[in-house]
Amino acid sequence: MTHGLKWIGFGSGLMMGTIGITSAAWAEQPLFVSYPPDGHETTSAQIFLIGTAPAQGEVTVNGMAIDRSPAGHFAPSLPLQVGENLFTLKYQNQAVTLRVKRLADSAAVPVGTFAEGSLTPAVDIARLPREPICFGAIAPPNAQVAVTLNQQTIPLFPQSNISELPPNSAVLTLQNQPTLTTAQSYQGCITGELWYEAGNVASSSGGNRLTSLDLGYPLFQLALNGETVREQGKGKVEILSPATLPVVEVITESGTARTGASTDYSRLTPLPKGTRAAVTAQEGEWLRLDYGGWIKAAETQIIPNAVLPQTLIRSVRASQEGDWTEIAFPLQVPVPLSVQQGDRTFTLTLYNTTAQTDIIALETDPAIARLDWQQIAPGQVQYTFQLKTQPWGYKLRYEGTTLILSLKHLPQLTHQKPLSGVSILLDPGHGGPEDLGSRGPTGYPEKDVTLIMANLVRDRLIAQGATVYMTREGDVDLYPNDRANLINQMEPTIAISLHYNALPDSGDARNTRGVSTFWYNTQAHSLADSLHNMLVTRLDRPSYGIFWDNLALTRPTVAPAVLLELGFMTNPEEFEWITNPQEQEKLADAIAEGITQWIEETRH
Repeated sequence: MTHGLKWIGFGSGLMMGTIGITSAAWAEQPLFVSYPPDGHETTSAQIFLIGTAPAQGEVTVNGMAIDRSPAGHFAPSLPLQVGENLFTLKYQNQAVTLRVKRLADSAAVPVGTFAEGSLTPAVDIARLPREPICFGAIAPPNAQVAVTLNQQTIPLFPQSNISELPPNSAVLTLQNQPTLTTAQSYQGCITGELWYEAGNVASSSGGNRLTSLDLGYPLFQLALNGETVREQGKGKVEILSPATLPVVEVITESGTARTGASTDYSRLTPLPKGTRAAVTAQEGEWLRLDYGGWIKAAETQIIPNAVLPQTLIRSVRASQEGDWTEIAFPLQVPVPLSVQQGDRTFTLTLYNTTAQTDIIALETDPAIARLDWQQIAPGQVQYTFQLKTQPWGYKLRYEGTTLILSLKHLPQLTHQKPLSGVSILLDPGHGGPEDLGSRGPTGYPEKDVTLIMANLVRDRLIAQGATVYMTREGDVDLYPNDRANLINQMEPTIAISLHYNALPDSGDARNTRGVSTFWYNTQAHSLADSLHNMLVTRLDRPSYGIFWDNLALTRPTVAPAVLLELGFMTNPEEFEWITNPQEQEKLADAIAEGITQWIEETRH
């Protein structure tokens, strides 16, 4: 991994890459299938076969001729039956046989018992006394289902019209509509209040109060046609004491907070190292903190004998530190927080905080026009910064118990060249022997063409006066978080990640093409919009869309960060455009021009 270096030249690598790319689209090679591999398994109802053969002649799949591009590439989508599917591709005297197995995409309806893995909770949970404790199972229709927990029986009732949601990625193929479940779901809830009060009465006779109450494991019971099946749940249930909640401190540099207890849930504003909060629920390895966010227990440590973290705040002071304005919020204890950005606003909310503020020190500032604050609810203080320009980046950290918010200034440009004074980080996607990225019909990998494009764009940006950083110079394997960390270390003016697209098995590779652009933080939205429109209009390319997306390379907050998907490697005709050296030069011109134009427009 290379850190903190400026790439001024790439030497023969660019020449070698250009030679390779010239032959990639028009390679006179035998019949070849790039995707799927033989033995591929999928839940999709269809599969596309991406490959190539010499342009002259006919390619058939199971005896049927398929369409091909001028270079001989193909990407037909074919239906799949549940189980094994056999495809034989032929070109003249050559043949390739593929086996693709379609897996059932929903659990089979159970017969006389619970569906495997359907009992919930599936992990140990802890809740406050008045919170609902909910149980669930999938069982045959018309069954009588109940749960026994600590000598209390809770009936589970059949639920109708329950829909399954597709994965987030389904929005990219216009397949994100919910579908009704085929299996019968049973659910029921109860609170732990009565158990907790009874436990307290028993403990009080000995002069103590409960710190928590262990209710043990639930026992699920299913009765149908005179038969009874019992199965113990895997998740133990505990009731927490509101008076003695454990307090934890975030021990990672940036604690990942989420809306729920798994990585499937949406991200919230990361919690700076040192943040303290009370734990109000637990679900497996996840803790719910008192302000509502969930975090992995491994990112925290318990603070012995700590009381509920609450703080006052009085004065606030801002100062300029280089290219940043730093605003210091002196607190008694580091508390949770959240951030919301607008086109020219930045809103910071502090939780478990009560204001005693009478004075704020804020002089004329390059970034901030005005600061407004209010106590929006008991224990929540909100600060809204009116900005002079669009947001350019921010950082959050605790120094002791003082929260430091840093807001980035507008880049100071000179009149020497359009991008003088601007630093740009370019990230050629993928790389190394293990991360090829998507592959085209000839097997040509995305990692090679992203590096070629990054170098072409870099040269143009340098010619415009920019300082350019690259996440990789050669065929190096970097994890997405490594690349994101480089953005945080370099703190460039903007960061651009270059990629080429592919589709899931359910997509239509033959007819899907176009440029797509991804952003996450509000400060990057106008950059994403401007670049996308430049590429689509300047190059007359199809638009696949602009997306808000939670990606590692769009999450950094220190700079506007955008990820570009410049076309589909899986589309036969677009692959020919992607690998055309003349078109690569035009694409690099458009990207560099789009960056320059956006920088000039946002200065004002």
